[in-house]
Amino acid sequence: MKFFGITILLLVPLVLFSLGMDILLGFDLDNSIKHAFNPFLVKDRAELILFMFLLIILFFSFIYRKKDKDNKSKGQQ
Repeated sequence: MKFFGITILLLVPLVLFSLGMDILLGFDLDNSIKHAFNPFLVKDRAELILFMFLLIILFFSFIYRKKDKDNKSKGQQ
């Protein structure tokens, strides 16, 4: 429950800050809300490519870690 409370306490000010910055940049409230809750709408092509690259690295690291655990557990038996 403590984690949920901390998450909400961090999320609310950050979303409000994001909405405020979008409104100061000249966007209306509807577009500001869309930008705050769907960050993929405002990403450039280079940012999307980097995001996909990092996801692929994360995916392969989980596969490698799982294989490494399986090999260690088989060696101990």
